[in-house]
Amino acid sequence: MKIIRFISAGRIHLGMQVDQQSALAIEGDPLQSFTVTNVRLKIEKLLAPIVPTDILCIGLNYRQHALESKSVVPDHPMLFIKSSNALNDPSAAVTIPRLSQKVDYEGELAVVIGRTAKNIPRERALDFVLGYTVANDISARDWQLEKSLGGGQFARGKSFDGFCPIGPCIVTPDEIPSPNALRLKTTLNGQTVQDSTTADMIFDVPTIISSLSSTMTLRPGAIILTGTPQGVGMARTPPLWLKPGDSIAIEIEKIGVLENTFAAE
Repeated sequence: MKIIRFISAGRIHLGMQVDQQSALAIEGDPLQSFTVTNVRLKIEKLLAPIVPTDILCIGLNYRQHALESKSVVPDHPMLFIKSSNALNDPSAAVTIPRLSQKVDYEGELAVVIGRTAKNIPRERALDFVLGYTVANDISARDWQLEKSLGGGQFARGKSFDGFCPIGPCIVTPDEIPSPNALRLKTTLNGQTVQDSTTADMIFDVPTIISSLSSTMTLRPGAIILTGTPQGVGMARTPPLWLKPGDSIAIEIEKIGVLENTFAAE
């Protein structure tokens, strides 16, 4: 099932996507109990498929990305957090902040937690997943890494307004039994810049959920961005920074395409 959040007739709805133009309305809450009705609604605008309770992110989680960034492969999942103001919709314009000269893309698989998870063993971890979506972990690399800016902080460089588009839908686990067997492809203005598979993750999805839940309660509605593969702009020679007018499209097998344009502040 593809769960979407969208505007129809001026109101926000949840629905099961039927095609690009329509969805069957959902009654209830997918994080608790819900029913798919027979009411067919026109999709006027797609929104982020969920407003997350938390945006949790795993850094340096693809082997080839670790190599391109000349980083040591971590022994444990590396957690950082994006703030809620970073949430953005599919097809929305992302503002390039005037205070950053080094804005980068990161195509990622995002996991949506469906029920409270605490101290979950790896073998049960996928039982707590509502579904999967696509995310772009947009990063101001100067603020992320350069202490001269008062940055040098992952969270600050990752939490500019609109720096976390997600969508276009949440695909339930019955359609994705193995989240670590999905192709991920990112294009910049139609040119491929990332082309990999989630099988290259250092820590797979069950391991990430188990690890995070050992030190914090994962709340229903939390999303986990699971890391990005090789091909980010920062690692290129010369570096490839985003500019106004650019378009980034991230496609993950069985989920769909998340595409956003970039504009000057």
